[in-house]
Amino acid sequence: MPEGSSKTMTAAVAISSLSNPNVKKAVKLRQRSHRDEMGLMIIEGYREITRALDNRHFPVELFYCKDYFTGKNENTLIQRCLEGKTQLFECTAAVFDKMAYRDRPEGLLAVAPQIRNSLDKLTIPANALVVVAESIEKPGNLGTILRSADAAGVNAVIVCDRCTDINNPNVVRASIGTLFSLPVVETSSAEAQTWLKKHNIRTIAATPHTDKLYTQVDMTLPTAIVLGTEQYGLSELWLAEKHIKVRIPMLGQCDSLNVASAATILLFEAVRQRRKTNEKESI
Repeated sequence: MPEGSSKTMTAAVAISSLSNPNVKKAVKLRQRSHRDEMGLMIIEGYREITRALDNRHFPVELFYCKDYFTGKNENTLIQRCLEGKTQLFECTAAVFDKMAYRDRPEGLLAVAPQIRNSLDKLTIPANALVVVAESIEKPGNLGTILRSADAAGVNAVIVCDRCTDINNPNVVRASIGTLFSLPVVETSSAEAQTWLKKHNIRTIAATPHTDKLYTQVDMTLPTAIVLGTEQYGLSELWLAEKHIKVRIPMLGQCDSLNVASAATILLFEAVRQRRKTNEKESI
């Protein structure tokens, strides 16, 4: 056992009843109305909870079931939660199954404060790279956009006119916890545009309805890459003439990519351009 594991065992409250009020509360957090009412979210899985801890987003409660543990690192994670003053609950498999939303539970489920950031508190560098995601409907797509944004070193993600809230447990899962490594803000499209103008960030709107290719636009300047809903794309507010519109060339029968795939392509074009510029400046 790792150091401190005996302390962990004595600190945990055992739960074997499916009607335990803490279990019922965790189950309710699957619904957005309850998440917003309580100001809480669910984080399930080893990697996701670890990334939350690494970014100082500490759970208030951790439910665990040893029957589902697959490695040797779970006790270390539990100890980290204990040191962060997280309330620990050791559950039977039946109890954990009631709370878990994964098909293959890992035996770790945390309840943590919601992520609630505001635009006025965002701090960005002079040459910022930002993602704006408007009305994304599917949690998996929003989570994947966050994962790509983290990989590309994005400075902020702005979720506009939300359909799926960022605290959705499937967003956390699809992002593999990178939701906690990025400044992520929910706001309206109008407020986002005002903020971008204030910070002199040019907007590049992804749409199939333009002749300009994404590789023909300079992304080395302060840039916001803007993507719209899966079914209808961006709203007219973002497709106005004052915004730069770009498309990804489509050589088959489909006229557009999945929004998360499009985000990844556009972001790494920005990474490529910026890296090339940095290499020239260092010569």
